[in-house]
Amino acid sequence: MRKIVLTTAGTFGDLHPFIAIALALRERGITPVLAVPEDHVQKCTQAGLEAVGVLTSFAEICAGMGLGHEDAVRRIMSDQRIMLERVLLPGLSKCTVALDALVADAEAIVASIFVFAAPIVAEKRRLPLVSVILQPMAMLSPYDPPRTLDFWMMLGAPMTGIGVAWNRFAFGALRRLVDRLYGKRIDRVRFEHGLPAGGAAHLLDPPPTALLRLGCYSPQLGALPPDATQTTRIVGFPLFDQGSGGKDPLHPAIVAFLEAGPAPLVFTLGSFAVNGPGRFYEKASDVAKALHMRAILLVGGTDEPSIDGDILRVGYAQHSLLFPHVAVIIQHGGVGTTGQALRVGKPQLVVPHMGDQYDHAYRVMRMGTGLRLKARHFTVRRATRLIARLLHSPTYRETAERVAAAMADENGADTAADTILVALDALAASRG
Repeated sequence: MRKIVLTTAGTFGDLHPFIAIALALRERGITPVLAVPEDHVQKCTQAGLEAVGVLTSFAEICAGMGLGHEDAVRRIMSDQRIMLERVLLPGLSKCTVALDALVADAEAIVASIFVFAAPIVAEKRRLPLVSVILQPMAMLSPYDPPRTLDFWMMLGAPMTGIGVAWNRFAFGALRRLVDRLYGKRIDRVRFEHGLPAGGAAHLLDPPPTALLRLGCYSPQLGALPPDATQTTRIVGFPLFDQGSGGKDPLHPAIVAFLEAGPAPLVFTLGSFAVNGPGRFYEKASDVAKALHMRAILLVGGTDEPSIDGDILRVGYAQHSLLFPHVAVIIQHGGVGTTGQALRVGKPQLVVPHMGDQYDHAYRVMRMGTGLRLKARHFTVRRATRLIARLLHSPTYRETAERVAAAMADENGADTAADTILVALDALAASRG
């Protein structure tokens, strides 16, 4: 039995690619085991996969913050240091112990860069580590730096030699800051497992000792940077978007709504920002009315779909089944939603709320497949004007269709699984 442990933290946007890769590995005779937050175990098992909770549930995180669910979501979205200090780092010691026990009979670890326990356990167990990078910005390349609020000091295109040198300097300064803030916390866990001090300078980098670095997104969204290591591959989006974990069809109410009139707008905030939407969906309804268009609002939760005139409110719908039938996708910029929107060739208005969403919004605009509008600027007047541009200018639709055609043959899950197994087989052969 060849067992591979796959581990990730975060939202469904972080979980879904790992489920997709795990399913592809299973098709190739591997026994995949997912090591995930407690509240993601059920979804993994509903997809037919073995899963173990090794990371703290979001309910526990909220309790530790002393906040209700919605207030905690808003607090995390307001400051990315909160994500590190109140979500990812507090359970590190416990997660490392649990992951260490789980990989005792494993052949390798396939890990999100945000599971900080994975490099520690891989080093201790001398196991091959495959580092999964879900966002192009997480390559941390000076040639294609993040375009987010936290990386305001970075210089972007047109890139010059001076710009690259400046970005390298800025990355170095940020790594030193991260080490100063969190190095001792990381080292305490390393000491618990008999490892020497390592610090935290590369806490947010793909580990340099990784057997592979897999960019699990389309090269259309982010090309392989010129400073990438020889072990870095861009494999495409590993897509999985079932609501319950099984192969759910679209709700009959959605099917009936789509059949009853012209292509609607769709508004979605993914699986995290949807828990602290503010007045986003109220404004979305007003935008649709101002444009005299029908709209589907993906509002989260488990309530039955409801219709108010030309507006359908529904908790969730499979993006891969819904997006092909809409006119414009108005979304938050999560990498999974962005990938699904790119694959169907529809124009997008990206309304980023936090972190990497700003970078994805920039990339969508740079490609010419859509426009961006910061969440705090999301007003009925501004959104109506931008969506009208997307609807009436053929350039956005034509560019989106061209990008979708270029992505048509990509299969991120299969490519990731094949790349992992080839690397592991080559490593085994080299060891005799």
